Amino acid sequence: MDRETRRIQNTKQASVEFQGKPSLNGMVEGQIAIEKKSNSQLAIYRKKFGQLWKSYMSNNGDQYVDRILNANTLKYSHKFIDYRTFIHNFPDNIGTDVTFLPWQGTGEQANMDNATSAFLTPYNMTCQKILFRPESLAGTTTADIVFTIHRQDDGDTNTDTVARFTYQPELVSNTLLTINESDFNNSPKIEAGAKVGISIAANSDPAGGTIDYYITSVWRVEVEI
Repeated sequence: MDRETRRIQNTKQASVEFQGKPSLNGMVEGQIAIEKKSNSQLAIYRKKFGQLWKSYMSNNGDQYVDRILNANTLKYSHKFIDYRTFIHNFPDNIGTDVTFLPWQGTGEQANMDNATSAFLTPYNMTCQKILFRPESLAGTTTADIVFTIHRQDDGDTNTDTVARFTYQPELVSNTLLTINESDFNNSPKIEAGAKVGISIAANSDPAGGTIDYYITSVWRVEVEI
């Protein structure tokens, strides 16, 4: 064996495929290890400078980040998922009437055929949660409140019910209640190009007069460029 062959033989590093997770203490300086767990990307580890470095490889173009992604500039060329919030605050004595929440301003309506009581969806949107906080209550705090998400399809003036949830626990003044996506009886998803509206209706007057209602909705938005 000549000198060059011996040098290559003595300096090459073997790749070791781990069944578990490669560890800093379990590898020697300069060693490379490969990890592939079920339903995960192939990961390459290298121990260098006393630290364990990792990089993922993809077989379909998907990439995952374990912790924090830092970038000076982010540019999306096709589509991405975003989360957006909308404010629906308004003052009113809702009584037992069906009240459609405003998407701009503070003027609630009796239906979604109004510029302030509906939102024209630019992308597919799914309601993740609704945050609801009534001001000082003087009426029936045991009133059940029905939260309903409505839709008017493109080219259609009929209003369809998409999803509904009835809140039954006792209401408390100036106290937050949260309706999550999983609380609705159907998926609260609205297709792009449709109008969406949100209504509330109580089976008995919860306020006994005009109070402020603080309401925020959070939506998962499938932005496609």
